[in-house]
Amino acid sequence: MHKGINTKREREKAVVSEMIALYCRKQHGRKNGLCPECTALNTYARQRSDKCPFMETKTFCSNCKVHCYKNANQEIGVEMREEIRTVMRFSGPRMIFRHPVTVVRHVLEVKIWK
Repeated sequence: MHKGINTKREREKAVVSEMIALYCRKQHGRKNGLCPECTALNTYARQRSDKCPFMETKTFCSNCKVHCYKNANQEIGVEMREEIRTVMRFSGPRMIFRHPVTVVRHVLEVKIWK
């Protein structure tokens, strides 16, 4: 696999993990580590990134035509798609204070690829 794709994949996994950690800290009061629910979401999100066949050409999961996060129709009781949306809605605006370079990169990539 191409080195650039691996770098992109690892960066995406690091960002989603940081967003989940921020959400868990603020919403679930966790000081160290993630709660079991957020741990499961983080593991699932990282697995989805590992298996993404569109990593080379995609910008962000939200722009992808194929949504690989399970919803309630695919597996009873698991609504990972809605959970990750909730995390993104909460953590996205707050990332500017924690990782401003990442946010600027994201904005630039959105503007370039749209």
